[in-house]
Amino acid sequence: MKATDKDGAQEFSALARLRDTLRKLYHGRTPAAFRFQLAAIIIDLAIIAFFIATPVIQESSSFLWLDYSVAALVAADMIARLLASNDMLRLMKQPTSWVDAFILLTLLMPSALANLGFLRILRLWSLSRSGSLWRHFEMRGLKKWREASHAVINLLTFLFVITGFVYTFFFRTGAGLEGYVDALYFTVATVTTTGFGDIVLPGIAGKLTAIATMIIGISLFVRLAQALFRPAKVFFPCPQCGLQRHEPDAVHCKACGHLLKIPDEGD
Repeated sequence: MKATDKDGAQEFSALARLRDTLRKLYHGRTPAAFRFQLAAIIIDLAIIAFFIATPVIQESSSFLWLDYSVAALVAADMIARLLASNDMLRLMKQPTSWVDAFILLTLLMPSALANLGFLRILRLWSLSRSGSLWRHFEMRGLKKWREASHAVINLLTFLFVITGFVYTFFFRTGAGLEGYVDALYFTVATVTTTGFGDIVLPGIAGKLTAIATMIIGISLFVRLAQALFRPAKVFFPCPQCGLQRHEPDAVHCKACGHLLKIPDEGD
């Protein structure tokens, strides 16, 4: 009985050490943690590039191997982030976790969920919600570009989601690079309201898709313009009311009056 208890204690201790190590790597600010986080970001970008290229390479003989390899990476990252979290239940309730779980499902069932594969690009949106990405921005003195970067990522995510949707449901007969480029061309022309008219989507569904694309696309462009051209503010959540944007030299929160301690640039 004592031996069993001892083995159980050792297993618990090993798990605790693993979680502590992962927590330091994912959320730490040491040089080793920054290197790990940068490597994770690079791997994420490679995965996103694979998702974008999927319509072009999905007919190749090595596609399934690549698909399942990416599934293994995504699953490992999800498990590691859960173990690194101080509150697993809270993390599992977050939208990014649901998005990652859905992406993993499409990777594990590429044939059955082929028509939903275009949503994998939401991994880019999930990455933009990663604290490690913005920690690297801050470390390189790019904190002021955080909001503009968010707006750019949201716009890019939308462009590729719509491109994937249009390709999947309207241009798949022109499979491969040509069909995907046609879908991307239509999406960009529609989002920018250029509308050359040389490529149009057939039927009522096509018209509704174009209308929704234009409305949402214009909204995202306006959001990007606001982030680029409105007066610069710093991202510093108020500990009292949660207001996130303040003047660089603000002493008190303009919403609740709470005393702020905004660090100077470079601190």
